[in-house]
Amino acid sequence: MTQASVGCLGYLGLAVKDPDAWSAFATGVLGLMPGEAAPEASSDVRRFRLDDRAWRIAVEPGEDDDVAYLGFEVAGAGELAEFARRIEAAVGGVAEGDPALLADRGVLGLITCHDPDGLPVEIFYGPTLRTETPFVSPAGVPGFVTGEQGLGHVVISTRHIEAARRFYQDLLGFRLSDIIRMGAAPRTFEMEFFHCNPRHHTLALIPFAAPRRLHHFMIQAFTLDAVGFALERAQAAGTLIAATLGRHTNDHMVSFYARTPSGFEVEFGFGAQEVDDATWRVTRHDKPSSWGHRRP
Repeated sequence: MTQASVGCLGYLGLAVKDPDAWSAFATGVLGLMPGEAAPEASSDVRRFRLDDRAWRIAVEPGEDDDVAYLGFEVAGAGELAEFARRIEAAVGGVAEGDPALLADRGVLGLITCHDPDGLPVEIFYGPTLRTETPFVSPAGVPGFVTGEQGLGHVVISTRHIEAARRFYQDLLGFRLSDIIRMGAAPRTFEMEFFHCNPRHHTLALIPFAAPRRLHHFMIQAFTLDAVGFALERAQAAGTLIAATLGRHTNDHMVSFYARTPSGFEVEFGFGAQEVDDATWRVTRHDKPSSWGHRRP
């Protein structure tokens, strides 16, 4: 029997030095909708919507300018209990979310643990919906691809690639999509891309330590025009374009990368191919992009 996997990346927490700059960037450049404040939350915590969820991305004050936590969604209480047993038996360190944390995240149930590099990982069910207040982008973005595919993907660095692979594959149920050999000889490394739903990858691992755990996160728009308009907004705002418009070799997404106020990047894309586990075959690539994605 196939081992159960988490369903998607439900939410993302960031700890940043300049929440005000992030608010302007998230709404004005990315086109995210401001979300409501959490109960008892600090007024400096900013939350942003991509869809009918109460929030998908949270920005809180912090000196790291990095990812603060990842929130992976499961279907219900039974699945949550199974993940708690699995992770506790393998590596320990599982804690049940207390009422204050559940209220803050706006979920019905939650457990916490850490990946092998110490990154806080939350597994939850029962997120809050705001269907009575439809998503409206302040920048006119028609919408983002979410639903069963979650908010998008994250690319994180790890000092312990084998342990990270075991944690995310064996315990959370991620499945390898493909591998890209990056760099040029003699300095090459392999990035590993993992899926847990039809999104080509929800997680990718870079096998070495970096100044920040988070290299980038990705959000996917419904139209190519939305990508073009976002690129123009970024340029008009004076945002550094970290990689020009291009198409990736593995997921076929057309996208660009922008430098966030925290220094890590965000990918804004359209048109990625999806995974069907019944027919998907793992492959490898020697270039990350078919065309474009040139870096300054």
